[in-house]
Amino acid sequence: MTESTLSTFVASDGENIAIQDWPLAYGRQLRGVVLLVHGLAEHAGRYDHVARRLNDWGFAVRGYDQYGHGESSGVRGGLPHEQRFLDDLADVLDSTRARMDPATPLILFGHSLGGLVAARFVSLQPGSVEGLVLSSPALDPGLGFWQKLLLAVLPRLAPDLCVRNGLDPRLISHDAAVVRAYQQDPLIHDRISGRLAHFIVKAGAATRALATQWRVPTLLLYAGDDHLVSPAGSRDFAAAAPAGMVTAHCFEGAYHEIFNELEREPVFDQLKRWLDARF
Repeated sequence: MTESTLSTFVASDGENIAIQDWPLAYGRQLRGVVLLVHGLAEHAGRYDHVARRLNDWGFAVRGYDQYGHGESSGVRGGLPHEQRFLDDLADVLDSTRARMDPATPLILFGHSLGGLVAARFVSLQPGSVEGLVLSSPALDPGLGFWQKLLLAVLPRLAPDLCVRNGLDPRLISHDAAVVRAYQQDPLIHDRISGRLAHFIVKAGAATRALATQWRVPTLLLYAGDDHLVSPAGSRDFAAAAPAGMVTAHCFEGAYHEIFNELEREPVFDQLKRWLDARF
């Protein structure tokens, strides 16, 4: 097993983006490259176990810390403009493609906010990747009354003001060790700006609206007992997509981080089955 490597990528606007690569061991046959996009408040390093499983299956993996997250530059939870995450993904994806054989498939893998960013990007540039994997994507944040009230005011009056994101770590997984590691991780923050919250709501609605025109083979895996995003967003998206384009599976009773749940093996099994059928 090879060790992952850390590097810094300079985005088109000069900001530094932390990159983590999990290459295949020398001599292994490469089936494809998976580009990981993490969720709100976290970082790519939390996907080490997912990346190593993908390595076992013959896929090289690259992840990066989004702006304002992990070891990348930017205000924690901030978003200087609403295209920021999409621009960074475009830069990292182009850089990744430049290092690859043109015949090698590139698959985007996004969780939660990262799933929304990946899905929104693919909806705008459907020919950019050969496949898309979504894990509990934030297609519908499921906002409550007070959150909706704040969202109506904050982006207009103070779009750069960062407040607590309200994420309860106890609701990410039923695995107490996962929750404890999350709470003790110094690279995880608890902030969100008005502009970032507005991006999540706006991009989610825009992506769901394009479900009927979906043209990228997609695996959609989501939690049935998700208290951090609404499972209805994933369910409605899958129902509206063209037949055979989106393979969806709901894990009833699972919390938000399905790849970190106590019963995570069925999730990995679904991922492997889909990858084996297409790559």
